[in-house]
Amino acid sequence: MSLLQIVRRSLRQHLLSTVITAFSIALASGLLMSVWVVKEQAHSNFTGVNSGFDAVFGARGSKLQLVLNSIFHLESSPGNLTWDQYELIAKDKRRIKTAVPIAVGDNYHGYRLVGVTTNLFEVAFRGDEKFDVENGGYVFRPDKKQAVVGSLVAERLKMKVGDTFNPYHGLIFDEKEKHAEIYIVTGIMKKTNTPADRVIWIPIKGLQNMSGHSVETSTDVSAILVKLRGTTHGIMMDQEYNAQGDVMTFAWPIAQIMSQLFNKIAPVEMILRCVAVLVALVAAGSILASIYNSMNERRREIAILRALGARRRTVFGVVVLEATGIAAFGALAGFVVYFVIMSFAAWIIRTETGIVLNPFEPQAVMLWAPLLMLILGALAGLIPATKAYTTNVAVNLIPNS
Repeated sequence: MSLLQIVRRSLRQHLLSTVITAFSIALASGLLMSVWVVKEQAHSNFTGVNSGFDAVFGARGSKLQLVLNSIFHLESSPGNLTWDQYELIAKDKRRIKTAVPIAVGDNYHGYRLVGVTTNLFEVAFRGDEKFDVENGGYVFRPDKKQAVVGSLVAERLKMKVGDTFNPYHGLIFDEKEKHAEIYIVTGIMKKTNTPADRVIWIPIKGLQNMSGHSVETSTDVSAILVKLRGTTHGIMMDQEYNAQGDVMTFAWPIAQIMSQLFNKIAPVEMILRCVAVLVALVAAGSILASIYNSMNERRREIAILRALGARRRTVFGVVVLEATGIAAFGALAGFVVYFVIMSFAAWIIRTETGIVLNPFEPQAVMLWAPLLMLILGALAGLIPATKAYTTNVAVNLIPNS
């Protein structure tokens, strides 16, 4: 009988403990891969998304808050700029290629309404791709109560061209804060896999002049999204507005600012990784305990194998292979655990941020994590294998009375 046949029979004889131990390995492997992939993809996507803009102007305050609010449509606005300030930026044609003002402050069932000018739809947000609407719709007119709905919002709220809705005051949905204005959906934005998918876009004047808003701020803007004509202009404007000025904040470059967010959550990420590694070690320990505890029951079986001609190293190899086999089953099942965790995480992140994670994107961790499980399994088998190696043949061939 070959080594593999012996191992297979042993695993089948101890099926319950094999399944339970393999499941603990699967949890460890799946958790380990999920933590790594979520971190890598989230960092790549968040620092890679700028919606086609190089920088953001806003009120004095945190650059990170400004970017989160204007690009990712998270957080609250740090303050407002005047329309005159927007025009001052827009007229700087030497350094500014495109300037798009936005205004926030209202929502519809929790999804933000963002007031914007129509030149947003002239900006390439990824390569040559521009924001556009699905066939059968069109971009709102600046002087009408019309709206373009992001693909995720349309999907979740079942909205379509021709539908009407009333905005609600504030960024958090409250049925008591309903505005009197009625907007009509003129277009559904094509899916972009960016935060733009979870926004309802309306004319900026419509949001500025919404009933219940202060007359004093009826021309204010929350931020100005800009596309620069060159990197050197970004350096100059950073010095001009941030180092020397005290009126506006110039958030640039966006990727570097978003990296600050990941620096802040790095300790949490490290804790999750440590937890995943600890789970892996506990799973390896369960393999050791499972096989080691079965050694007393298998002494006679091992003695018979030895009496039939099996060498000590053969018996040693059988036990190590058995432990490695359990780890292999767990590592394979770990991919199922990984896809379940990743699918849920991707759904949450897309819903909350509009950023899309891809569970099927190949990552290095998908190779080294299962390999780590195999190594831990083999190492866990060394102690019970050593016990099997030293089994006394003569003593254990005597039948139990």
